[in-house]
Amino acid sequence: MPIRSASVTDQIAVLLAEEDLIVRGGFNFEPEEDAPAKAVILVGHGGAGYWPHFAGWQRHNPHIANPLDTWSRIVIDRVAVAVGAWTAYPNDLPYLPFQQWAMRAEGLQASPLGILMHPRFGLWHAYRGALLFDREISIQAVATSNHLCGLCAEKPCLNSCPVGAFSGADYAVERCRSHVRKEGATCRDEGCIARNACPHDAYRYPADVQAFHMEAFI
Repeated sequence: MPIRSASVTDQIAVLLAEEDLIVRGGFNFEPEEDAPAKAVILVGHGGAGYWPHFAGWQRHNPHIANPLDTWSRIVIDRVAVAVGAWTAYPNDLPYLPFQQWAMRAEGLQASPLGILMHPRFGLWHAYRGALLFDREISIQAVATSNHLCGLCAEKPCLNSCPVGAFSGADYAVERCRSHVRKEGATCRDEGCIARNACPHDAYRYPADVQAFHMEAFI
């Protein structure tokens, strides 16, 4: 029997709110699926509300490799213990299909940049981990929403990259990385020009947050 949503998702949401992380949807796997669990709830953020929590932790832990991933594990592992779940993370091996899970959990579609477009957060969101359950859960079905990129005729994200790294179908990763390392000071210090060109920017990350991610990228 599925357990009541309020007893799990609400508790998870309250615990995550202490660090300004949020529940990013979830679902029960079908019995015939080759899945690692019976149910999954994704954890992440929209915008950069989590950043002060992470930055404060990092100041006290300045020499830890992969600091954002490490902080995320600490937070999400603690929640998992409280609700009787176990965890998985996007960078764990073997890789789990987080992108497909995210599309299924929140009904999202990819933008021309490859980042999933969210109807509220735009391109400014991320999935930091997942809570896995050995039992079914009751969770509200995802509501259908308009794909914002499908309503955007001009596609400024595709016309803004200084080295044309995005075609809408492919992403020239090494061309992008080489540009950012060498002459791409704006991308390096203020964030990807193409991503910042998206008009759905209410939750845009501050420049220092974008610079942190670009440093990790290069």
